Amino acid sequence: MNQFIIFIKKENTESLRNYRWLWMPLLFILLGIMQPVTTYYLPKIIDSLGDLPEGTVIEIPLPHAPEVLFSTLTQQFNMIGLLVIVLAFMSSVTAERKNGSAALILVKPVSFSSYMIAKWVMALLIVWFSYFMGMMANWYYTYQLFELVNLSLMLKGMFLFGLWLTFIVTLIFFFGSMSNTSGVTAALTLIVSIVLSFLSSVLSEKLDWLPSNILKYTGELWTNGYLSKGTIPTVIITICLIIILIVSSLSIFKRKELI
Repeated sequence: MNQFIIFIKKENTESLRNYRWLWMPLLFILLGIMQPVTTYYLPKIIDSLGDLPEGTVIEIPLPHAPEVLFSTLTQQFNMIGLLVIVLAFMSSVTAERKNGSAALILVKPVSFSSYMIAKWVMALLIVWFSYFMGMMANWYYTYQLFELVNLSLMLKGMFLFGLWLTFIVTLIFFFGSMSNTSGVTAALTLIVSIVLSFLSSVLSEKLDWLPSNILKYTGELWTNGYLSKGTIPTVIITICLIIILIVSSLSIFKRKELI
């Protein structure tokens, strides 16, 4: 336990030096604000571009507040936000392996598990904090420009989609434990996330248990006000996959470092 706390402090210090605690929350806040603002002012933005026939009236019906929240997840957090997360943590394992600092640390009588899990936990803390700040900013501006979404309902959906982000972070560390190149880690993580999302859209009925379906279930929760039938099984399967990936990451990383 003492080793785990030491590694957590080490990772936190590194994140402070890299300003992850600053730029990631700011970026997610910007992404959260962008969607309701651009949606609300879209007619004025189109009108200001000009080149429209005289007398043209642009009427775009305003979406409901839950739709604005959901579009933020689909267009901002699940695309740009996911890419930012992958790029921010793709070198968490591979960089220290390349520069030799991992070997210097692990040659001592320290726990491989504490070393890897501390990295994973710190990455989740930063991602969840950034995501939370972005969603709260989105919820506030959605209320100001559209209508109020019940805070409890918004938080339930937020934690549901957060499980998908947790799965992505775990994938990063799983591929990072296998690869010596950060680019390969990022590419494999993005490919798996894209393939899962594609399968969810094409075979949504047959593969309704895929972790990527969490996005759909979050939208249904905000729209209907209750959890859809397949939500709980998908959550359970996603949590099981996260645990399997963590255990596999530890096993692969230890074996590679001991060779």
